[in-house]
Amino acid sequence: MRSLSKISVFRKMCAALVVLAFGLTTGCSGNTSNEQTLSVGFTASPDAMDPTTNSAVAIAEALVYNVYETLVKLDANGNIRPLLAKEWSVSADQLTYIFQLEPNAKFASGAAVDAAAVVASIKRISENPNTTPVNKSQMSVVATADVVDATTVKVVLQEPSNIWLYNMAGSMGIIIDPTADQEALATTPAGSGPYLMKEWRKGESITFTKNPNYWASPANFDTVTFKYYADPNAMVTAMLSGDLDIVSNLSAPQTLGQFSDTTKYQSVIGDTNGEIVMGFNHDNAALSDLRVRQAIIYGLDREALRDSVWAGIGTLIGSMVPPTDPWYQDLYDTYEYNPERAKALLAEAGYASGLTLRLRIPVLPYATGSAQFIVSQLGDVGITVVVDELEFPARWVSEVMTDGNYDLTIVSHIEPRDIYKWADPTYYWHYNNPEFQTLISEATKASAEAEVVLMQQAAQVLADDAAADFLWLLPSVKVAKVGLAGIPKNSIGWSFDLTAITRNA
Repeated sequence: MRSLSKISVFRKMCAALVVLAFGLTTGCSGNTSNEQTLSVGFTASPDAMDPTTNSAVAIAEALVYNVYETLVKLDANGNIRPLLAKEWSVSADQLTYIFQLEPNAKFASGAAVDAAAVVASIKRISENPNTTPVNKSQMSVVATADVVDATTVKVVLQEPSNIWLYNMAGSMGIIIDPTADQEALATTPAGSGPYLMKEWRKGESITFTKNPNYWASPANFDTVTFKYYADPNAMVTAMLSGDLDIVSNLSAPQTLGQFSDTTKYQSVIGDTNGEIVMGFNHDNAALSDLRVRQAIIYGLDREALRDSVWAGIGTLIGSMVPPTDPWYQDLYDTYEYNPERAKALLAEAGYASGLTLRLRIPVLPYATGSAQFIVSQLGDVGITVVVDELEFPARWVSEVMTDGNYDLTIVSHIEPRDIYKWADPTYYWHYNNPEFQTLISEATKASAEAEVVLMQQAAQVLADDAAADFLWLLPSVKVAKVGLAGIPKNSIGWSFDLTAITRNA
């Protein structure tokens, strides 16, 4: 009886503490919560929540496959897999796609993910005046999208396109709940994914909760928080102090050694699509001259730059193709470091007395870390580089990507197979090369074998034409606490996909 009395007293004490703590139950060992939580650190934060009307990669990174779903998705190896479409077929002329939808799929609201919803989302990309130019251009190949029956969609293309289905695995292909307030999508996403967005603290964090009505396998975590750090060292500190479970991509790779304790941490190192590009504004008179572009590339020791800024981690590239693409070839040595050749080319182009260019960069670690190295090396060959740091994404997107108000910039393009963007002269590089455009056009209609050959030729054109200074490929360097599993080695899609990540019991 005495032992039972003590237990009773203990329980009453716990209850009193719970009341005093306004419902918090962690103070007593008898009330352990079973909630599964996950906290992930990022550097670039989203400034809106509709990836179809805002091109900031951070939006798709947070929402695609987690809150919004697509007909098909990319796996960690870049292969197209079923998602909302359980299967699909393509006609012999590569023009007609028939998608069979998952019959039980539904939005978080409870509305069915039916053929009408899919068709509405496809048409929204084409008809919404606020759709990003990239999404609108990629969807322009669609001639018609029609409901066959409740779970069957028919899409007819105007011409064959090897890239259209691939793009449908990203932000262009998200299926939006048609019953939701369409005017509120910039702040309130409405999808069918395993998670719901509970809270968005702009520039600081996004909190997701498990979608209790998810149509497929339930989410592995009750709550997931994406935390954003402008300072990569602050994110490292947060990981070391236990405030984070995962660093999504270590933005200060020289700090990797701080996570060498394998009883606490695991490192997951792989590839990304993230070509770090020093982009040239081809509307600039000087940069429209091939000799000037070549001089910039000859004047910069890209290997030393990568080693200095990114601890020697990351594949050196010479064009807009990562090793995970089927048409990859090593083009890094197209232009080798040769400062004397750079000076000679500048003189030939009429800039023997010097040239001044504005380098407008996002406040992101690889860009800010590279800037002073570039200033020094290009200064040695006669190019004065004036650096202007811009808030990312809002101001950089507005000033550089939208208004084209720059000479040089640096950004990592992580969208899969973004070499296609070089065929669009309205894109912010303003690159207009008919030979390249023809190769891309032919490749997108070709057989799988011919596509590889044509895409290799297109990549070679970009390299030879010094379309940009392709610096290095951003590696995927994730750090996680021991006990987490399913973290993908490669990051070669649009999304930080939560669906495979689990915590061991």
